[in-house]
Amino acid sequence: MRKMFTLMAAGLMLATTACSSGNPKAPADSAQGASGQQPVTISIVDKDLTPDDKLLKGIEEGMKAEGKNVKLQLVPVQSGTYSEKLGLLLQSGNIPDLIYFQGGDYQFAVTQKILEDLTPYIEKSTYVKASMNTYNKERTKNYPYLVWLSPTSSSVPVVRQDWLNKTASGKDLLANPTIDNYYNFFKEVKEKNGAKFAYTTAGTLDELDATFGQAFGLTSTWIKGADGKYAFGKTTSFEKEKLEFYAKLYKEGLLDPEFLTKKWDTKEKAFYDGQAAVIAGTQGKVIDIYNTKATSQNGANAKITPLPPAKGKAQGYTPVDVSKESRGFAIGKTSKNKDMAFAVLEFLASPKGQMLDKLGVEGEQYQVVDNKIKFTAKFAEWYPRFVESTVNFKPDKAFDPSTPYLSEPATKSLEMMTSLSTKDNSFIIPAELAAKWDACNALYKEFAANVVTGKKTIADFDKFVQDWNAAGGKEITEYANKTIK
Repeated sequence: MRKMFTLMAAGLMLATTACSSGNPKAPADSAQGASGQQPVTISIVDKDLTPDDKLLKGIEEGMKAEGKNVKLQLVPVQSGTYSEKLGLLLQSGNIPDLIYFQGGDYQFAVTQKILEDLTPYIEKSTYVKASMNTYNKERTKNYPYLVWLSPTSSSVPVVRQDWLNKTASGKDLLANPTIDNYYNFFKEVKEKNGAKFAYTTAGTLDELDATFGQAFGLTSTWIKGADGKYAFGKTTSFEKEKLEFYAKLYKEGLLDPEFLTKKWDTKEKAFYDGQAAVIAGTQGKVIDIYNTKATSQNGANAKITPLPPAKGKAQGYTPVDVSKESRGFAIGKTSKNKDMAFAVLEFLASPKGQMLDKLGVEGEQYQVVDNKIKFTAKFAEWYPRFVESTVNFKPDKAFDPSTPYLSEPATKSLEMMTSLSTKDNSFIIPAELAAKWDACNALYKEFAANVVTGKKTIADFDKFVQDWNAAGGKEITEYANKTIK
């Protein structure tokens, strides 16, 4: 699954999208693909689609019913790291009409300039534009080469309701989620429920940061000091305090001792099997999946409860990066059918398109019973590939109460993310500093992991900052102070 969700853009009726070659006043593509004519072939590359995917057929049939005869041709990409293999495909000169990126887009958009500016298409759209949230709009304004109709993606911690109910500290946590109350809850939820550890994560500290970062004062990627200058947050005293806390969790057996080698599947299995009391997942659909699997394996009382971010110097989940979309769909500049390529996205963001993308195929993923949408068992494995966002999602029928589109925990996680999100001040790292930025991030991850697991102590923090600056951090910090307004 698109990690998840890592899911994305799209739309329906394209009567309003007649921009061509980046020019909103240009005539429509010569091949309109109207009913009765030969279909317009749109090549598409997307790691989450297969040639026999019924979503592709549904798009073709839905667009044809509206007078747009299109044939979607899936371009294969070699197995392996998707961003790398996609890069090789594009470097070979094979540039599809529609390209799904999951990283690696910057060089093609800015350096090689082979991706279309989507601004005029979006401006003239009806459904893509209506499905964008505030952060989507700002990212597209800053970087107009990708469209990704997805909620703000961050991690929300969850716990089983039955385990939460066994603790006294759980009530204190929900009422006042201070760092100390989280710590007390971690200790009690592990002890009362026989868990091996309170919290597990898959390989990084990012999910812990989503809960605790702002509480320790890490309210943005770049922190303004008393001198008015910006410093990289992970080189400040706020980070030092945060890592001390994580090391404490690890030392006391509250953090999974194998978190660095955990994968997504083993992390989730540890939660379902009762080894871990708390895990984090992307709000919305991922939380919905966690809830479904937790209750199916452990009973209805194991319904999950989303937890708020910790409260301290500030409160909020991971600050939202608005510099650009981290993934999404692009249109190749070499495409001869740019309007029709965007029409696919516009169809998918339309009411009919969203029904298909979100709900699947009638008779398979859902049935209409008593004029209500009732999901089948197959729906559990379906997920939107284009438009995960529920902004302006208005299905033509109500959902059967026994099978809602999103469970109560999933809906609550979306609401919590909306109310407890703040905007970050991160920016796109220029190509000339990209290698140094990667080196600095690798240096930080290694140091943080070593501190948490006890291989280094917090006394080594100042030396880490020196090494970080020497690896290129000094130049990047200078650039940040020139760039951040």
